[in-house]
Amino acid sequence: MSENDEMSGTNVTEAASATGRAGAPGAGRGGTGGKTAVTPPTHASPPARFSHGVRKGGILQVAGQVGFLPAAPGEPPAVAGPTLREQTRQTLANVEAVLTEAGATWDDVVMLRVYLTDVAHFAEMNEVYDAYLADVAVPPARTTVYVGLPQGLLVEIDALAVLD
Repeated sequence: MSENDEMSGTNVTEAASATGRAGAPGAGRGGTGGKTAVTPPTHASPPARFSHGVRKGGILQVAGQVGFLPAAPGEPPAVAGPTLREQTRQTLANVEAVLTEAGATWDDVVMLRVYLTDVAHFAEMNEVYDAYLADVAVPPARTTVYVGLPQGLLVEIDALAVLD
């Protein structure tokens, strides 16, 4: 499937058939087991074989999102800007886009993981993060770790949500 194919049509997809063992739908390598991929129309195809989000039952796992601006058909991904502040805002917006596409909100998020490339960015990221999630009644649990990311990217965030 090309990037353009994925960006058009249905955004939440379920694999065509569950072809697991007899009597166990979705139980083999070919089945979905009720898993659905979640791809907002603003997101380009991932650079490898993974989904931007996966929902199974009441669980939604949002893959690590970075500060790419909404996808433009036929254009390579563009970073929101060179600053941590710009990238953090866009990264949170990209997480929110996956949540929204799956029918979830920030109030459904129970865990976030923040990946930063520089220890010195922690306080600034917290400032942007706190402002972005100011209206969330019970903030999610969070872990922050320091990592290497592709050149130009300063922050990545993934999320786990539980939907009722």
